[in-house]
Amino acid sequence: MTQQKAPSQRTTVKRVPKRANYESETIYQILDEGLVCHVGFVADGQPVVIPTAYGRIDDTLYIHGSPASRMLKTLQQSLDICVTVTLIDGLVLARSAFHHSMNYRSVVVFGKATLVEDAEQKLAALKAFTEHVILGRWEEVRSPNRQELAGTIVLSLPLTEASAKIRTGEPIDDEADYQIPVWAGQIPLKLTAATPINDSRLDSSIELPVYVRKYTRPQKGAA
Repeated sequence: MTQQKAPSQRTTVKRVPKRANYESETIYQILDEGLVCHVGFVADGQPVVIPTAYGRIDDTLYIHGSPASRMLKTLQQSLDICVTVTLIDGLVLARSAFHHSMNYRSVVVFGKATLVEDAEQKLAALKAFTEHVILGRWEEVRSPNRQELAGTIVLSLPLTEASAKIRTGEPIDDEADYQIPVWAGQIPLKLTAATPINDSRLDSSIELPVYVRKYTRPQKGAA
């Protein structure tokens, strides 16, 4: 049975609530397909939104970076933050300019980030970052050394206060506008990988890994 998250006051979708989804599995699927999240917080009275990579392990989201990062230094102060991820699945062209839309899947997470100090948890989070970007890579590359681990900050954010919002389907026109002789419908969009480019110093004997040659993001609806 799919676990249902109880919506909080902050995560309750108020605009078009029928598009809301509070199932953990749906939230995980969207996060696992995305590549970049946007982290919103207030620093010195100024609102800030920073795009960054992330990783997920079970019901926890991880972000990381340099100790010099203003964002990471600020978030360690137990501030309330908001993290969002959005996937665009298509353009929705209606018969009127007003009713044009997009098909999308999005997740909003609220909470406070916590510094990861345990060495094993930190390494597991870094593995999650790498595998989130490209599955199978971690086992082939050199693991972070002690100096690199010391030079990386990892923060964790529980996914206890999270919700998804999803739009699918056709344009919704005013009834009178269905008689307008203009094309209407959907233009599906999908993130696809182009042909990989070898590093200029790559040994010519090294073959292209299967996970690179067949790279793709997790598909919609896949666990």
